[in-house]
Amino acid sequence: MARLVMKFGGSSVADGAKLRNVGKLVKSLSGENKIVVVTSALGGVTDDLLQCARDSAGGDEVEQIVTFVDRLSKRHIRAAMEAIEDPQIVKEVKETVIQRLSELEKAYIGICYLGELSARSIDRISSYGERLAAPILSGVLRDLGLKSSYYTGGEAGIITNSNYGSARPLGDTYEKVAEKLMPLDEVAVVTGFIAEDESGNITTLGRGGSDFTASLIGAAIGADEIWFWKDTSGVLTTDPRIVSKAKNIPLISYREAMEMSYFGAKVLHPRAIEPAISKGIPVRVKCTFSPEDPGTLIVQEGIPHKIIKAVTLYNNAALLNISGAEMIGTPGIAARAFTALADTGVNIVMISQGSSESNISIVIDGNQLEPAEIALRAEFPTDVVREISHDNDVAVVAVVGAGMVGTPGVASKVFGAMGRANINVMMISQGSSEHNISFVVSSEEAERAVQELHREFGLEDGTQEEGA
Repeated sequence: MARLVMKFGGSSVADGAKLRNVGKLVKSLSGENKIVVVTSALGGVTDDLLQCARDSAGGDEVEQIVTFVDRLSKRHIRAAMEAIEDPQIVKEVKETVIQRLSELEKAYIGICYLGELSARSIDRISSYGERLAAPILSGVLRDLGLKSSYYTGGEAGIITNSNYGSARPLGDTYEKVAEKLMPLDEVAVVTGFIAEDESGNITTLGRGGSDFTASLIGAAIGADEIWFWKDTSGVLTTDPRIVSKAKNIPLISYREAMEMSYFGAKVLHPRAIEPAISKGIPVRVKCTFSPEDPGTLIVQEGIPHKIIKAVTLYNNAALLNISGAEMIGTPGIAARAFTALADTGVNIVMISQGSSESNISIVIDGNQLEPAEIALRAEFPTDVVREISHDNDVAVVAVVGAGMVGTPGVASKVFGAMGRANINVMMISQGSSEHNISFVVSSEEAERAVQELHREFGLEDGTQEEGA
């Protein structure tokens, strides 16, 4: 029997009917497979949890907290009653939901009285979405006749460092997960996104981390495949909200998927498939609401590729420019800039430096612009760096495809299309791997750039030629 890890996103488990649908889907595949299920919170719940935490720290009255928790309770109990037929299982699930929401209410009240919201508290609060969803989904599976238990990430053996908000698993996590979940004689339902540190405190793997949880578990148990169930038909050639003719990509490589996710594609978390890559485990992206569709298969390199697979857009970007004639021939300027940004916790998306050395351009997340600029101004005196400027009205367009490797003329085609469309390119970056050409345009022209490139490379109708 094949071992499968299946992760279901928030839109797949949004209410009772969808939870029942997921249960039936898992049951239909359980006869020939041993399955571990990873679940997200019910759609929108994590955002609501965090907003209530911020409101509590800001001085919300206890009555408002009680009202919010009551609304959350009603939603989850209603979902359980709609998804589960056996009254005894419904009773057990309701008791678990009520108990966990009682804990949540106390946590909110504590935040309210303290007027303080720490990173550790945020992780604890945001974990409740998955911790409420997992017992309901496990109850659905039991109601459908499957043997099932539910686990938090920590209970399943995922132990991380204490970097709250973006924790990373420790070295022995894979062994601990295998010990907890093997030999897969039941359908384990594991909370995505959350884990524990060595002291037993709840940690989170970052937003979108449920995919990472599934990939990690897959690597730990030696899964044959990892399936991400989404609300799209797979990985698409671009965002269908930008190009209505965006197509599903049947087959892509690990590297292409990671490039796409990093530069704006929402289907996969950027780190999601790292554990799968380390073990060479194929990953599938499928649609919960059309399970008969083949979706997208993500595998290792070394298979035939189209020249270009996708065009992605990273909207929330800002462009920093460091310039000055005194920089020419002065060693260590770039190193100092990158160290200053790293020490401030700023993530660099793209870099570019001309051979004159008089200018360094850096693209960062737009939300980090202010601390980044402060850090750079503190690092460089005006006698070395003449000017530090920014533009936060920019976006990054990325053309992704392993078929670019060794194929001449791809960059010419990209920028030729931009020239014909009269779109100004502000900055360009391409690594030696040749899997990705990224460039910066104004936010106003970004979607039009994506549309032009999608058409230029025949992604709408599959007319482009095969690459290497």
